[in-house]
Amino acid sequence: MNLKESTNATWLFEITPKNKFFSLHLKEVWVYRDLLFLFVKRDIVTVYKQTILGPLWYFIQPLLTSLTFTIVFNNLAGISTGSVPPFLFNLASITVWNYFTACLNGTSNTFASNAGIFGKVYFPRIIAPLTVVLSNLIKFFIQLFIFLCFFIYYYSQDALVSFNSWTFFFPFVIILLGILGLGFGMIISALVTKYRDLTYLIGFGIQLLMYISAVFFPLDLIAVKMPKYAWLVQYNPLAYCIEATRYMLLSTGSFPFWGIVYTLFFSIAVLFIGLLLFNHTEKKFIDTV
Repeated sequence: MNLKESTNATWLFEITPKNKFFSLHLKEVWVYRDLLFLFVKRDIVTVYKQTILGPLWYFIQPLLTSLTFTIVFNNLAGISTGSVPPFLFNLASITVWNYFTACLNGTSNTFASNAGIFGKVYFPRIIAPLTVVLSNLIKFFIQLFIFLCFFIYYYSQDALVSFNSWTFFFPFVIILLGILGLGFGMIISALVTKYRDLTYLIGFGIQLLMYISAVFFPLDLIAVKMPKYAWLVQYNPLAYCIEATRYMLLSTGSFPFWGIVYTLFFSIAVLFIGLLLFNHTEKKFIDTV
């Protein structure tokens, strides 16, 4: 068969990549669930294996951050936390904020950090960012335990803190934070494969995001102190998650019901966009990473 005949031949079977933009391959995640759990176990065991303090960093980081916030923002800047001890107020915020930032940081560099294994063996690529979200839950539970210890201490000292009926919805808020971290992380990871300089902006961007997420101040304070810029916080879904956390765990402020509803739809939209971009990028990222 000459070249011309070979070109015009009709093949019985043709192997081509699945290029459907809306094909998310979510069913494959369940098929590869054992690999997902294996990756989670790997991350938990190795993340601090070669550090001096090891898992103690889980304790040190939120405590030092909360102490710094208490000194700078509450003592020096005079930001009031009402009847709640400032340190406990900040510790509650930092605990959930750390989970979101850990998910975002870990998933935003998925393709670059896993290029070696992605180029050698097939498995659903979304397992890599899912691993980050699940493994960081262990770190979150450790830091939540620290918060509960200080909560018991302050409660025994007659501080005006308590749980309430909304506390049962606290896991729902954590799920929302995980979805937001996963969605934004996948969007960033897809963009980083083409625009490498975005990696330098992630850390700086997270620091700026913290200031408009009501991490170290009550949500309603921004409307009183800086009404001109209050919209930056009011349209930020993270601010509602953090405010809801403080209300659930400390009974301070108010529960932002409609803010949480807004956050739910916002999180679903971000996750869907992140899945689409991630799925589209995984087919050709190996040529650009």
